[in-house]
Amino acid sequence: MYKVRIYYKDTDMGGVVYYGNYLRFFEAARTEFLRNRGVDLNLWMKEGITFVVVRAEVDYRASAKYDDLLSVETTCTALSGARFDLAYRVVREGDGALIATGMTRMASIGKMGRPVRIPKKVREVLEETMRSNGGR
Repeated sequence: MYKVRIYYKDTDMGGVVYYGNYLRFFEAARTEFLRNRGVDLNLWMKEGITFVVVRAEVDYRASAKYDDLLSVETTCTALSGARFDLAYRVVREGDGALIATGMTRMASIGKMGRPVRIPKKVREVLEETMRSNGGR
């Protein structure tokens, strides 16, 4: 679970979180989700493997505002040879309001920018997270 405090820089002129910032929140949550499970993205980059976003979706449910504390839950929902899908739920701490949901499709690419199989260690981590979440 990744937590983010909303600062003035995150809001638009109306004091509401600017819609594009949710993708930044997803990125930070994704990085922490992997890090907390032992996936060192720097190590894989040194090995010539990068995980890139090839698709992103956000569904906005309610407004988040200045000084809100949000929790971003990340789960792996699909896995194939060279890609995996992550789902996100953004909830406001305190009242538990669902602020946004979304997903990113990640591709594993090599040094030449072409798809490569997800490394076995990373695949095992993603498979375990899918099992622990009941396959969702």
